[in-house]
Amino acid sequence: MLPLPRAILFDMDGTLTAPMLDFPRIKREMGIGAQPILEALAQISPTHRANAEAILLRHEQRAAMESTLNHGCRDVLGWLRERAMPTALITRNSRLSVSTVLARHGLSFDVLVTREDGRFKPDPEPLLLTCRTLGVAPAHAWMVGDGQYDVEAGLAAGVPTVWVSHGKEPTFTAKPWRVIRDLPGLRNMLAACSVSC
Repeated sequence: MLPLPRAILFDMDGTLTAPMLDFPRIKREMGIGAQPILEALAQISPTHRANAEAILLRHEQRAAMESTLNHGCRDVLGWLRERAMPTALITRNSRLSVSTVLARHGLSFDVLVTREDGRFKPDPEPLLLTCRTLGVAPAHAWMVGDGQYDVEAGLAAGVPTVWVSHGKEPTFTAKPWRVIRDLPGLRNMLAACSVSC
C-alpha cells in the first residue's frame, strides 16, 4: 500500500495545462538548432540571447493567455486543497507566463519555482528547494509531470516521480516511480492511498 505524500510538486505545461508551445518553431525562430532551449540560451552571446529570450517570452505569453486546463486538473487540486496538502508548481517557464496561467484559471500553489529562480529541471535543485521551503523530506513528496526533465529531476532529487503519459510511450530512458495516463489517474491514486493508509 502506498502512503499519501506530504506534498505534491507539479509541472505546468502538458501536466496541468494542455501543451501549446511549438518547440521546433520556437527553436527555429531563436536560431539555436535542436538544443534544449534554456541550455542553449546559457551558451549564446548577450546580444543574441536578448533577442532569443524575447522570442521565447512572446511564445510563452501567448500560450499562457490561451491556455486550457487538462481534464481533471481542478478536481485533483480541489481534492488536495480539501485535505490541506501542500502543493508546488515547478516549471522551466517564465514567472510572467506562470502568473498569467494562474490568473486566467484562478489557481494557487504554496510554492512557485520558475526558471528565474536559479537552476531548473532536470537539475534537482528546484525540487530540493521546494521541499526545504515546505519542510517536507524529498522522499515524502511526489513530483508529477509529463516530461523527461520531470522524471530526471525527481530521480536526481530523490523525489518519487509520477509520470503523466497521456497514453503515449516514453521517449526517454529515465524510469519514473509510477505512471498514470492523466490527472484523473492521479486523483484515483491519491484516493486509494487515503483509503489504505
